[in-house]
Amino acid sequence: MLYRPYTSEDFAELYAIEELCFQPPFRFGRRQMRLLVNSLDAATWIAEEDGKMAGFAIIEWTQETGAAIAYIQTIEVAPDWRAQGIGAELLRQVEASALAASSQWIWLHVDAENATAIRLYEANGYRNEGSEPNYYPNGWAAMIYAKPLA
Repeated sequence: MLYRPYTSEDFAELYAIEELCFQPPFRFGRRQMRLLVNSLDAATWIAEEDGKMAGFAIIEWTQETGAAIAYIQTIEVAPDWRAQGIGAELLRQVEASALAASSQWIWLHVDAENATAIRLYEANGYRNEGSEPNYYPNGWAAMIYAKPLA
C-alpha cells in the first residue's frame, strides 16, 4: 500500500469513497470537501494500491492561544479495504502532518456507536475527553477524543 499526499487529480476518486462511506446528511458536500482538501491549513493523505484509492484522511490545524491544535476531519477506508491496517496508517500520516505544522494537540469527534473507530483511536493513544450530545444531524452523540503530540 502506498501512502501519499493528495493531488487535485484525486478528487473524483476521493469523493467516490466519501459517497460509499457516508450517506446524507452525514456526507461532506462536494464544495465543502474541495475546500478541505485545498486548504493551506490542512493535509490530505491518500492510501492506494496499484493506482486504486483505498482510503484517505484529512486533518486541519488552527492557532489557539499561541499553539497549533490539529483536528481530524475524517479518516475513510473503502469497504473492500477495511480491516487491513489502512486506517491506522492513515492516522499515523495525519499525525505526522500535525507535528510538521507544530501542533501540540490533536483531537476529533467520532460517532459514539462507531466501536471500530473508537478502538483505533484508543489503541493509538487517544483519550476520551467527553461527549457531545446531538452532534450529528440525526441527533446522534459524538465522543470527543484527544492526544498530545510530542
